[in-house]
Amino acid sequence: MATTAKLYSYDFKTVRTYLFAVIFIAGNLILPQLFHAVPNGGPTFLPIYFFTLIAAYKYGIRVGLLTAVLSPVLNSVLFGMPMVAMLPIILLKSTLFAVSASLAANYFKKVSLISLVIAILAYQLVGTGVEWIMLGDFQLAVQDFRMGFPGMLLQLFGGYLVLKAISRL
Repeated sequence: MATTAKLYSYDFKTVRTYLFAVIFIAGNLILPQLFHAVPNGGPTFLPIYFFTLIAAYKYGIRVGLLTAVLSPVLNSVLFGMPMVAMLPIILLKSTLFAVSASLAANYFKKVSLISLVIAILAYQLVGTGVEWIMLGDFQLAVQDFRMGFPGMLLQLFGGYLVLKAISRL
């Protein structure tokens, strides 16, 4: 199941980079608020990363990185979630996701479930390893795999559907 898609890679001199980043940052501000209305919705569904995937895969590393960095910071400042203590880890994983998603898009040149699985596993495995080193707590580091599996499925299937829907844009 692969969909040919128009994929972009805007540079920092292009206004479109910032316009698309603002759109995806807004999505990453709204979606977590919806999921935080559900008990443990954030750690279960990992909504802070969703539009980072879309931004980086469809519009390239720069839009992805702007979304990856500004979304968690703005969410923390505006809504108190993620907590400031968790920001370094969230920023790390978010940045890794932007990098892995843009690399997967550049490599596969189309939207496919396998490319998204690779992007998701790459950011989660590397991020979990670094989180374990940073925190010194393996159980806490693997929380995304223990609790966040529904979120990874949302990223995989929801991301695929959104990317497929906007593939021709």
